[in-house]
Amino acid sequence: MAPEKTVERLCLYRRLLKTALTEGETNIFSHELAELVSGSAAQVRRDLMEVGVTGHSKRGYEVDHLLTEIDKVLDAPHGTRIVLIGVGDLGRAMLRFMKGYHERIKVVGAFDNDEAKIERVVHGFRCKSVTDLEAVIASSGVDVAIISTPADAAQAICDRLVAAGVRGIVNFAPVPLHVPGNVKLERVDIATALEKVACLVRQATVGCNVPEEAND
Repeated sequence: MAPEKTVERLCLYRRLLKTALTEGETNIFSHELAELVSGSAAQVRRDLMEVGVTGHSKRGYEVDHLLTEIDKVLDAPHGTRIVLIGVGDLGRAMLRFMKGYHERIKVVGAFDNDEAKIERVVHGFRCKSVTDLEAVIASSGVDVAIISTPADAAQAICDRLVAAGVRGIVNFAPVPLHVPGNVKLERVDIATALEKVACLVRQATVGCNVPEEAND
């Protein structure tokens, strides 16, 4: 089993390799891939050894072969079925992104509690009532869910997902969630990312006065 950080980097490599392949690149060297991810060639080589691929000193890595081997590590053999809960502005944006995103990752349900949205088709996905959530999870073999609800609804939805057997959750709601240890949780906090970058930019120019932690 590849470590979490390695999996994260493999996902990034795959996206960049797909772009390289569409641009006609058939081979790539570890230092070239390292430059694209702002990493080191040694780290790239270690990561690719995790998927059982070693490069050639003169030709580097064959891009299509490398993609095939990374796919074997990242993708479930029969694909991954996911649901999305919260078809607001962010949820609609996610559905638009997910449409045709990856043949092995399939959205099998989009849910909301707003009667005006139920049965509407959003970017090719029919919005269903959140009361149907558990039934769809059970019938479709859902492993992963995306939460894009308002903050006050997120934990209750999370608890329902866990109880229904979902093993992985991507949380876009602006609130931390609590899950048992056997459930993988990834929080995507857009606001914090923006604030962090804004502060780092200001720090690089005029300084960001972050107070020191008080001594105990």
